[in-house]
Amino acid sequence: MVKIADIELGEYPLLLAPMEDVSDPPFREICKMLGADLMFTEFISSEGLIRDAVKSVQKLDIFEYERPIGIQIFGNDIDSMRKAAEVTTAANPDILDINYGCPVKKVAGKGAGAGILKDIPKMVEMTREIVKSTHLPVTVKTRLGWDENSIHIEEVALRLQEVGIKALSIHGRTRQQMYKGEADWSHIAKVRSNPNIEIPIFGNGDIDSPQKALEMKTNFPVDGLMIGRAAIGYPWIFREIKHYLQTGELLAPPTIEERVAVCRQHFQRAIEWKGEKLGIVETRRHYTNYFKGLPGIKDYRFRLVTSDTPGQILEILDEIAIRYAQSV
Repeated sequence: MVKIADIELGEYPLLLAPMEDVSDPPFREICKMLGADLMFTEFISSEGLIRDAVKSVQKLDIFEYERPIGIQIFGNDIDSMRKAAEVTTAANPDILDINYGCPVKKVAGKGAGAGILKDIPKMVEMTREIVKSTHLPVTVKTRLGWDENSIHIEEVALRLQEVGIKALSIHGRTRQQMYKGEADWSHIAKVRSNPNIEIPIFGNGDIDSPQKALEMKTNFPVDGLMIGRAAIGYPWIFREIKHYLQTGELLAPPTIEERVAVCRQHFQRAIEWKGEKLGIVETRRHYTNYFKGLPGIKDYRFRLVTSDTPGQILEILDEIAIRYAQSV
């Protein structure tokens, strides 16, 4: 049984990665329904939280059915991160997660996210202060290092464990790689194999199929898998991986009826939570994968991403359900 502090996650948990403009409550609801064991919010700016910025505060929204749920924060100022941790604690998540992995320039370039990998002492000190400021279990998501010449993830893991984190998720790329090339899980395995590491270590990077998940589980000793981009528009990946790891059998892909039903649920929840305009815009990124592989879907997808009323979008989804049900 894998545990983060006293939170039980099962034998080999599957985690939904925190993804900006993706891991919101509508999407998390779907992922939970389809098998995610632990989920994290989109990352939240520490400066936004302590300034009470509307967009940042809204990201604190969590719901009972999501538990266990972690709220992730990021920033480059230790005092601001400590204060943000106090605000986050008041929102009552199960876990407080720190983002030391985001590679995008607007974050890392300011010394936050993966940017802090250039200053490990500051990373350790910031983590210590956050752990001291909350009663919640604190976890960290990070990358292997800033670049291939500064991969010190074993040392980082040990030092973060020493100041009190309860789990570590590691993306198998450096910041310099962004999302290019293959993730290198050998360094993640070295962390997990270190006899002084006592906290759970979760591997992240390139898990895009049940077969890939089994490969990682077989070849690299980690406590569970964190799945990010592969879940966008295809949340069934959690269900499919669990079934494959347990039975060795591949589940049949979702039917057209299920694809449409889940897409419709996602869209309607997005409208309810974000309002009509944002709900429409932010669901668009998911349509490609919801209907990937269907012959002739391109025209429908174009209509979905260019329609600007809920009624139009729901009508198109109905059309898709009828057309492809008939063609099966």
